[in-house]
Amino acid sequence: MFVKHLIQGIFVLICSFLLSSNSIAQQINESDPFFSKSLNGQSLQTFTYFQRDTVQLEMDVFMPDQILSDEKVPLLIFVHGGGFSGGSRDAGYNLGKFMAERGIAVSTISYSLYMKGQSFSCQKVLSEKVKAIQIAANQLWRATHFLIEKSAELPIDTEKIFISGSSAGAETVLHAAFWDQKLMNLYNEALPANFKYAGLISGAGAIMDLNLITETTQIPVMLFHGEADPLVPYKTAAHHFCPPDSPGWLMLFGSYSIFEHFQKIDGTVKLISYKEGKHDIAGAHFFQNQEPVYDFIQKVLEGEKFQNHVKR
Repeated sequence: MFVKHLIQGIFVLICSFLLSSNSIAQQINESDPFFSKSLNGQSLQTFTYFQRDTVQLEMDVFMPDQILSDEKVPLLIFVHGGGFSGGSRDAGYNLGKFMAERGIAVSTISYSLYMKGQSFSCQKVLSEKVKAIQIAANQLWRATHFLIEKSAELPIDTEKIFISGSSAGAETVLHAAFWDQKLMNLYNEALPANFKYAGLISGAGAIMDLNLITETTQIPVMLFHGEADPLVPYKTAAHHFCPPDSPGWLMLFGSYSIFEHFQKIDGTVKLISYKEGKHDIAGAHFFQNQEPVYDFIQKVLEGEKFQNHVKR
């Protein structure tokens, strides 16, 4: 009888172990304010940063393993792509692990997929496209606000918060960085007065209005983009290259146009252009080869000014 119970106990322990070591992409739902687990040596914490009616949004936070008791570390927030209709925050896990190993915290966030089950191309009404970006940008602001509020608990330097995103995420961070929050805010909460992100990294992104980026509003920017991108223009063109008589006709200023604009206003900017690159370049330095992102952040933190264009 003792042996039988022993075998049953061992079986339960093995099952528990297998469940706890399931895929890192598995959704974490815990009643505790956050849940920590080991992820290949990295500390991963999951928070609910926004809850309203039926909307509940979570983020995963990667922290460096070794932080001095009085140390505050830079933070990089990552917004995934997916045309505002798909994708998930685990797209930022490789980036999170890479940066945390080098002393930079990373938060990869979920946001409302306003276009889920819908087209985001030429037949979608323009106002709905703008609304999808506005909702995502607002939720990025809420995530930022949450992390600032948590800075007493998490050792984050709130003056060194960078934002990054691929594709739809890149469009989100570009607008979140340069939109007037008072004008575009959908929620009651607001970021601290005069708050500015320390910098941003955009993978195959674009902005609706270059006039949003001025000598006053500018922040250091890193951009990477495929010159042959058929969805988000590398230079200046309509979104998805839609004809002007289509419901979803939306002019966008892509990475090269943003780079040229930063040169004119004497801003800090780096552009990596891929000559034959398509839209999959959006993840080139987030999913792998993250070293250029790390180097950009380090140079900005060291106060360097630069205007670099790297052609590949």
